[in-house]
Amino acid sequence: MRTLLFLITLFSLSGCSVSHYLKHEIKNSPVLSQQHTGVSIKNLTGDKALASYQSDKYFNPASNTKLFSFYAGLCALGDSLPGIEYLEWGELLIIRGTGDPSLLHPDLPKSAVIDFLKSRKEQIFFSPVNFKDERYGPGWAWSDYNDYYQPELSSMPVYGNIARFTGITDKIFKVRPTFWSKSMVADTTMKGIKREEFQNSFHYSEKAVASGKSVDIPVRMSDQITVQLLSEALKKEIKLIHIPLSIELKTVYSIPSDSLYRRMMYVSDNMLADQLILMYASAKGLPLNSEQAILHMTKNYLSDLPDSLVWKDGSGLSRYNLFTPRTITALLQKIYAKVPQERLFKILPNGGSTGNLRNSFKGEAPFVFAKSGSFSNNYNLSGYLVTKKGKTMTFSFMNNNFTRPSSEVRKEVERILTEIHRKF
Repeated sequence: MRTLLFLITLFSLSGCSVSHYLKHEIKNSPVLSQQHTGVSIKNLTGDKALASYQSDKYFNPASNTKLFSFYAGLCALGDSLPGIEYLEWGELLIIRGTGDPSLLHPDLPKSAVIDFLKSRKEQIFFSPVNFKDERYGPGWAWSDYNDYYQPELSSMPVYGNIARFTGITDKIFKVRPTFWSKSMVADTTMKGIKREEFQNSFHYSEKAVASGKSVDIPVRMSDQITVQLLSEALKKEIKLIHIPLSIELKTVYSIPSDSLYRRMMYVSDNMLADQLILMYASAKGLPLNSEQAILHMTKNYLSDLPDSLVWKDGSGLSRYNLFTPRTITALLQKIYAKVPQERLFKILPNGGSTGNLRNSFKGEAPFVFAKSGSFSNNYNLSGYLVTKKGKTMTFSFMNNNFTRPSSEVRKEVERILTEIHRKF
């Protein structure tokens, strides 16, 4: 009994020590003094916080939203992604998308869907009628249509819904897929490459892409463009058909799920995260609609979180998203309970080693496994911290509405978390 009381007391003092240190550092930090900051640090289980600072306040999470999309995938998808669904109808093969973004994606493994479609002798038709969403998420900046981080949503993306331009020399470049080579327009009035907003005409300057560099430009997608791209890749004609497929369909699985999760987390790939929400909808028998998927996910898997969610998209591009730090640490507990640590820590960026954290937390073996989230005036970091004593904690460190360079805020977050790793 005395031993038990001693351990409880020791645990309580340790929690208080973390709490005292955190509050002292935040309140005395010149970097964090004129912004909104919220922090939650918890064990891997339980509601009690080891430390918190404004953890019940709402913050814009930016790409920390991808942690929610990741959990949605864990709740709906297995080890492999459902690539397409299909119906064999006499001499016809009718396919529809599941939201899977891996088909001919330049940065993901080869999809098994390609070999399946090449092997079929029937006439193939593509039905897009299960897609019930807009091309952009709510709160996205429509003026960013030309920026690599904002490809359009669709039921069956092809080539990641982008055109990739790679410099051969400073004046010569190639485009993948070559389908877009006929859509290039030389333009001496501009610099770089810019697509016309509502059509796939790509204007380029004399020195459009530096030698050895690549630039991704989102494509203006349509059902017709989807079948044209797929027809060219398969070297067989794919036709459109607008019919609902309400009977039971067969599924072709495409790539390992973890290959998508890892890419999404390592480079903070917005397109993969938003399509993951559509895959959740497909797996749950819903129309491919982000809002319906998020409502279903929230009701069925996230109703026990500390605070209600203001969750609008899968990627975090939307500034309408609002989460509290203590809600994110509760989510991290759920994720940890669902995924073995060895697998989880390979999916998340490792401090000083991989992904967007490779230049942070350097000099030691990785002890932070986390997702960053940033855009102008915001920097957040949420994940798992392993202390020198071998204790693993969940944490969410959120910073909004600052005016100083984000690099200064990032380094301050790194300093405080590193000291917690060393001291506790």
